[in-house]
Amino acid sequence: MIELVLTATGAQRLRFAISPLEEVLGAIQVLQGVRHHPAYGPWLSTAPQTLPIKELRTVLSATRYITEFLSPPPQSPRTTVEAQLAELRRTPPEQVALELAMVDADLSGLPEDPAQARDLLGDQLELAWHELIGPQWPRLHEVLAADIDHRTRRLGEGGIELALADLHSRVKLTGDVLTVESATRARTPLDERGLLLLPSVFAWPKVGVILVPPWQPSLLYPARGMAKLWRPAQDPDPRLVAVLGRTRALLLQVLAEPSTTTALARRLGLAPGTVSGHLGALAGAGLLTATRTGRSVRYARTRLGTDLVGA
Repeated sequence: MIELVLTATGAQRLRFAISPLEEVLGAIQVLQGVRHHPAYGPWLSTAPQTLPIKELRTVLSATRYITEFLSPPPQSPRTTVEAQLAELRRTPPEQVALELAMVDADLSGLPEDPAQARDLLGDQLELAWHELIGPQWPRLHEVLAADIDHRTRRLGEGGIELALADLHSRVKLTGDVLTVESATRARTPLDERGLLLLPSVFAWPKVGVILVPPWQPSLLYPARGMAKLWRPAQDPDPRLVAVLGRTRALLLQVLAEPSTTTALARRLGLAPGTVSGHLGALAGAGLLTATRTGRSVRYARTRLGTDLVGA
């Protein structure tokens, strides 16, 4: 059992981020059969099964501990894979040696020099990113960003308890202690860095905790909506089509979760300009809201839009 104590200081630093490299590690474990979910089926059917990443696969075959330096905790939801790979390659050799010594797998195939082992694993991770995740990243990122939007809203509505309420069946908040069911036993008061929450498409069925110094204390959990990621959009209700037209009805239906114009266009196979025009019309009718976050605008159904779809 892992207990994360939300101290007065640590509880004020609950934040979310997205880790591209965690998706790479998770995807490889899906290929290895370590992680399972029916939703991965369509992805598995097209993903390359043989990549020259033998040493990385060996590290990821461990059952109790994998390493933290292979996926440095990201700074924000906008952290890029390039930034993470650069940080990985700056990991001090002594930290690499410490973490590899904790891995419960036969690592005799890795170079004895920890700096060389780090660079080899970094190169294999970069290759796996381009082959497994890069082509899918816009869609994956959209799911991860939607999860963060949802939990951020819940954090504002009901505080930490509401934001973490349905994070994972193995995660429970009791008073000021966040408990994670695990074979590992640890009790860690959170310091001024607080807790970093990382949604992941390829995490299922696991939840992971990062506590090894000097890394930011982090909790990795399955993102909401990942089961729908590769599922084709269902045809909208004919009655809704009769009122709004097929494209607008379809947009209103899939916007059960907030999304951007680009992501919707990609998912539905439509031109961004076409999608943008329909979204504007739906928003003008009070069926959608538009919220700007950084450079992007995310659309979501209003209560009226949800009632219309439900009717």
